[in-house]
Amino acid sequence: MGALLAAQHARAGDCPQLLSHTFGSLQTGQPQDLCAYAGKVVLVVNTASYCGYTDQYAPLESLYRQYKDQGLVVLGFPSNDFGGQEPGSNKQIAKFCRLTYGVEFPMFEKSRVVGEGRNALFTALHHLTGQQPRWNFHKYLIDPDGKQVLSFESAIPPSDPKLMQEIRRMLDARKVVRRTT
Repeated sequence: MGALLAAQHARAGDCPQLLSHTFGSLQTGQPQDLCAYAGKVVLVVNTASYCGYTDQYAPLESLYRQYKDQGLVVLGFPSNDFGGQEPGSNKQIAKFCRLTYGVEFPMFEKSRVVGEGRNALFTALHHLTGQQPRWNFHKYLIDPDGKQVLSFESAIPPSDPKLMQEIRRMLDARKVVRRTT
C-alpha cells in the first residue's frame, strides 16, 4: 500500500491508533507511515545483529515470504538497548540484514525500544500488553484492527507452534472480514 493510500486510510479513520506512527526506513531514512499496514496482521520485532538470537532473521524472513500475500507483515526495529549488540549505523545494519539473511521485510531506523526515549510504538505496545522487551528479538503480534496484541519473549522462535497458531488465527479472521465487506 503506497504512502498516498496510507494517508487516505488515516484520514478516513481506518488506521488503528496503535499504527498511527511514522518511522524512518532503515534503508533510505525516508519516513514510513505504519498506517500503510492497517488491516494486516503485524509482527513487530526488536532486532540486533550481534545477538544469540540473530539467526531468527532467517525464519522471520521465511515467515514474511510465506504469508505476506495472505496479509502478514513483519516489521523490524533494530535497537542497541541490550548488551550493545546493535552498534552499527543504519546503513551497516541494512547491509548486514540484506547480505546475511536476505531480509526483505520492512525494517526501520535504529531506535530505543525500552527506557527513556524509547520509540512511540514500543511505548504503546508495552502499555497494551504490560510487557516490554527484556532482550533482542522480542515479538509483538498485532491483529488487523490493532486492538489485540500478543507478546512473545525473545527465546520463542518465529516457528513456535503457539505463535504460528496465533498468526494463522488472525489471518483467518482477516479473510472472514474481507469476504463479508
